[in-house]
Amino acid sequence: MERTWAKLTDELIEKALIEDVGKGDITTKAIVPTKLVSTAMLFNRTSGVLAGIDIAGKIFHKIDPKLEFIMFYKDGDFIEQGQKIAEITGSVVSILKGERTALNFLGRMSGIATKTAGFVKLTDGSHVKILDTRKTIPTMRHLDKYSVRVGGGSNHRFGLFDMILIKDNHIAIAGGIRIAVDKVLCSLKNRDKIKIEIECKSYDEVLEAIYTQVDIIMLDNMDFSELEKSINAIKEVSAVNKRNIRIEVSGNVDENNIGAIAETGVDYISIGALTHSVINQNFTLLFNEL
Repeated sequence: MERTWAKLTDELIEKALIEDVGKGDITTKAIVPTKLVSTAMLFNRTSGVLAGIDIAGKIFHKIDPKLEFIMFYKDGDFIEQGQKIAEITGSVVSILKGERTALNFLGRMSGIATKTAGFVKLTDGSHVKILDTRKTIPTMRHLDKYSVRVGGGSNHRFGLFDMILIKDNHIAIAGGIRIAVDKVLCSLKNRDKIKIEIECKSYDEVLEAIYTQVDIIMLDNMDFSELEKSINAIKEVSAVNKRNIRIEVSGNVDENNIGAIAETGVDYISIGALTHSVINQNFTLLFNEL
């Protein structure tokens, strides 16, 4: 990533606050005395894995550096429903300005972490890594992928720039799997630093891909019988040729079949739903006394 985590996060928080606060909180301005001070408590209404508590703190401090933000849990902690996870003390006007933005980040990030943790738990006992995809909210990818890590998952490539992934359109444009891989190999200046992965949608495509110089073969949207046949073929050729072709499974993965997929001995299972259809965790902010 060209820009640092801190820079990306600061820019995102600033844009989010501009979007929500705009020229000012006109409701709070009309009702709340400017000098009113109190303590607000941040609760979770649903059980799950916490992610984004530091981001919430940054949001409140961005609005008002004088606010005191005390965390009782850290990212990665499993929080039961109804637990108090933080307190914010200071200007009520400032706290209300940051409330919704902070809760929105917390809700999404914790939702991703919780969903990821659920999939990771279903693969206990296997060596498989649960991966995310690029199906993230634009401009929020670094936080989406961070939340996956908090939930015990791992990150696939961050963007188009840090890994080769040859997909069906690339193969069609190149004129075939071998040609596509050869073009990639010719383009790389430092082969050792860049992994090459290829997407295969059928057993026949796998039979062609295993004899190319790829590092990872993605088995995409295959039924289970074709999946098993493809995995066996990759492992046999890897053993004979003394190579270590990694295997990734993607497409139509859910809570009902992930255990069986993990038992096949694949290396990675990528799940777009970790970020593209996550259910937010529910948080609320309540004042002690007003």
